Amino acid sequence: MLLFSTVAYRPLRERMLQEEGALPGEVETHHFPDGERYQRILTDVDGKDVALLAGTISEADTLELFDLASGLIEEGARTLTLLMPYYGHATMERAVRPGEIVTAKTRARLISAIPLAPGGNRLFVLDVHTEGLPYYFEGSIRPHHLYAKPLILEVVRGMRGEGEEEVVLACTDAGRAKWVESLANDLGIHASFVFKRRDETGRTHVTAMSAQVEGRRVVLYDDMIRTGGSLIGAARAYRDAGAVGLSAVATHGLFPEGSMERLHGSGLFDRIVVTDSHPRVLPWAGKGLEVVSVAPLLMQVLRGHP
Repeated sequence: MLLFSTVAYRPLRERMLQEEGALPGEVETHHFPDGERYQRILTDVDGKDVALLAGTISEADTLELFDLASGLIEEGARTLTLLMPYYGHATMERAVRPGEIVTAKTRARLISAIPLAPGGNRLFVLDVHTEGLPYYFEGSIRPHHLYAKPLILEVVRGMRGEGEEEVVLACTDAGRAKWVESLANDLGIHASFVFKRRDETGRTHVTAMSAQVEGRRVVLYDDMIRTGGSLIGAARAYRDAGAVGLSAVATHGLFPEGSMERLHGSGLFDRIVVTDSHPRVLPWAGKGLEVVSVAPLLMQVLRGHP
């Protein structure tokens, strides 16, 4: 299989190619003075199985993946496998007030409009915020929800060996309770989650938690870390309840400007671990952030689905 990627995902593609099981597909990309993007597929794809590694990390990146995927089909690719380690739009995955546009659904429609390869189009998304999101995709594309659970379990097992304290796996709010409970059951440890209340200013406050953590190490898990506000709020509640150590684990690290500084400045966390599903984590790797790669997980998909 030929493995292509958008520009932002080239580092992860190189990591995947080290795993073996795919050949590199090359694309020439640059921008004209007015900002228009130029793309040219340099590798012959006629009659071949093709994979494209990309993510909706910005509107520009979303259009880049749409254009490149469409071009691969037009150049004769036999099958197309879209690997999307990060599918964004978690903020607008559903409508809360009348008139709100569900961007997660409209972007899914755009990706569903990629021309169909003779052998079919498949899509793999990783740890999306809402499990029903794959059903937003339409037409002949075949969506699959891929879980990073094996990677998360391995990371948390490593944290259990750091000391003699008992480990509790926790989440930042009750909304992720099922995920954390499943992970904790596999690890044979206790699970906990916090209850939060929103005040008249819109700020959230922790009001209670579901487990005793005094004298225990708490590992907070969430599917993504954005600004870090919810993570810090939950960590403070667990610290005040007697936790002797705090670590954070997430699949996706988005880290908009100022978020990593906020997390480090809190002084709450012994370790923060994320995967490389989002390219924004790479500049922080080794600078107070540990990054584990999803490359082996994605390559298993390609090896198992030629």
